[in-house]
Amino acid sequence: MNQTLLVELLTEELPPKALAKLGDAFAAGIFNGLKSRGFVETDSVATSYATPRRLAVSITSVRASSPDKSIREKVLPVSVALDKEGQPTPPLAKKLAALGFADLKISDLERAPDGKAESFFYTYTAPGSALHGGLQAALEETIAKLPIPKLMSYQRPDGSTVQFVRPAHKLIALHGGEVISIAILGLSAGRSTLGHRFLSTDELAITHADAYATTLEVQGKVIPSVSARKERIRASLLDKAGHDKVLMPESLLDEVSALVEWPVVYACKFEDAFLSVPQECLILTMQTNQKYFALTDANGKLRSRFLIVSNLETTDPQHIIGGNERVVRPRLSDAKFFFEQDKKKKLADRIPGLANVVYHNKLGTQAQRTERVQALAGKIAQALNADVTLAERGALLAKADLLTDMVGEFPELQGIMGTYYARHDGEHDEVAVAASEHYQPRFAGDALPATQTGTVVALADKLETLVGIWGIGLQPTGDKDPFALRRHALGVLRMLVEKRLPVSLNTLLKDATALFAGNANFKDSTTEVTEFMLDRLRGLLRERGYAQNEIEAVVAQNPDRLDNILERLDAVKAFAALPEAESLAAANKRITNILKKTNGTAITVHKGLLKEVAEEGLYSAMALLKPQVEDAFAKGDFTGTLKALAHLRNNVDAFFNDVMVMAEDEQLRNNRIALLSDLHGMMNQVADISKLAA
Repeated sequence: MNQTLLVELLTEELPPKALAKLGDAFAAGIFNGLKSRGFVETDSVATSYATPRRLAVSITSVRASSPDKSIREKVLPVSVALDKEGQPTPPLAKKLAALGFADLKISDLERAPDGKAESFFYTYTAPGSALHGGLQAALEETIAKLPIPKLMSYQRPDGSTVQFVRPAHKLIALHGGEVISIAILGLSAGRSTLGHRFLSTDELAITHADAYATTLEVQGKVIPSVSARKERIRASLLDKAGHDKVLMPESLLDEVSALVEWPVVYACKFEDAFLSVPQECLILTMQTNQKYFALTDANGKLRSRFLIVSNLETTDPQHIIGGNERVVRPRLSDAKFFFEQDKKKKLADRIPGLANVVYHNKLGTQAQRTERVQALAGKIAQALNADVTLAERGALLAKADLLTDMVGEFPELQGIMGTYYARHDGEHDEVAVAASEHYQPRFAGDALPATQTGTVVALADKLETLVGIWGIGLQPTGDKDPFALRRHALGVLRMLVEKRLPVSLNTLLKDATALFAGNANFKDSTTEVTEFMLDRLRGLLRERGYAQNEIEAVVAQNPDRLDNILERLDAVKAFAALPEAESLAAANKRITNILKKTNGTAITVHKGLLKEVAEEGLYSAMALLKPQVEDAFAKGDFTGTLKALAHLRNNVDAFFNDVMVMAEDEQLRNNRIALLSDLHGMMNQVADISKLAA
């Protein structure tokens, strides 16, 4: 009879950051192990449970024994099994005995083709096995493959030494209401477990596998499901916050959910005097060090009230609240002290200290890097008609906060603290903001720098890193990218594309490369970096919903300016929808192949050498259309440029139907190639439309 199977392993406190993965792997391993052995149905469902003190899984509709299985066993090739007279050989008898079929006769065997020869086969029914054997094997396999961060060796009461993530104390294995006789980690399966360490003192007897979660919650004060605990915490936080906003990053919710079995949320306070410290510092110390949830008002301003998630429920929580308030106070005091101390020294006065910070042993110190970024920022600002003085000042101060006490304690605040300190020092606001904005975008989907100075410094910083690290041979390989060059490349591309920056990509890379002149460790890799960035550009454009052939039509031309690339792509998309597009794209592809073979023999078309009606017609149509195409292109009307080409379809089709391009007469041949060369140039100003051909 099919019933729910429950397996639980009760342990000491498991590592919180690994809990969710351990729980999922435990459940999946047992389910897949039983499935491969034929114990679960197609509609069986596995539910994973994980708390700080247990890993468990319940699986519906599990068989008590696996079904009988039909097995077709190859015995021996006929040439080995029978002698020349067709009689059984000793090897056949030996093989049958080894397989446990000693009493079989030749007539019991199936003779069938086996590749180029024939073999004897025997088909029999193997009886199913009992659940305890399959579960034992599945559990052993699962335990061996768990993603355990670090194994712990410990001694069992019987003196045996066991290795597991944490000491294990109890094992449950129930099929319906029946205990399955299995053992692991020195434990024999039973039906009892423990509830909450403080809210439940007695052992809990799980009477039936289906009653597991309910029994734990009602009697044991344990919510066994990670996701259920997380959602209860989320709902409780929102309820306790009232009109305030809770800062609850998913990573913090995940970690707190792995620390408690019976979550209860309490509200605490700290002194308003701490609010004079930048709120990012207070929020980070509460989240990182204490696992607390900060609150802000509707405008995002930090409140002096915060929320904690406790593992204890009590009618008088004051001792819990007071204890947490006492614990957080020294942390906030440290942050306040760091902030006040840092303000005593200007950012500009910290810059010489960057000479003592190694950036990379082949690229020098942070001071040398700052000089490079500053020089590049000045060039970029000039190219963009931005304020060069602000850009250079922003680049100069951008890394100075790395030497502050606050960033030393909380590296995540680099840039953010630079902005606070620069404002305190009286720097121009764009210079101050650039300290934080130059790190943007930090990740996929992150906001771009909002200010012009921030944008310039961000470009300079990312390009210096990209070109410098690549130039010393540390480009990304496979899934390894320790210097985040892919992220830096995407950041540069997003700024160029989304901010429509009218600057040459090639010039940016050449200017960045020039910064490393004289560095013996550096190799000019402009070509490779350009290809790398264009590959990233393809991915960026795919994410925006453009088709692969549309992207290739634009990117294959190695665009140097990216400020109008979206308009070019939209134009290609509009052109591709025209009924004339397919024919013109195919013709363009044909022209491209012809020109590759001829290396552009002729330059000028001589009207007097146009002999065929079709080539005269194409020449006249092109002459008539050329001013319209050039005018549209000059105005940036890329859609109009490409759509105008649709008028040439009939002339192009007629040319290829009626005209022999590779004529024997050299003058005629060269003139026709020149005509095609002019047509090719006219057709491919916006994009290489041959890429649209099937």
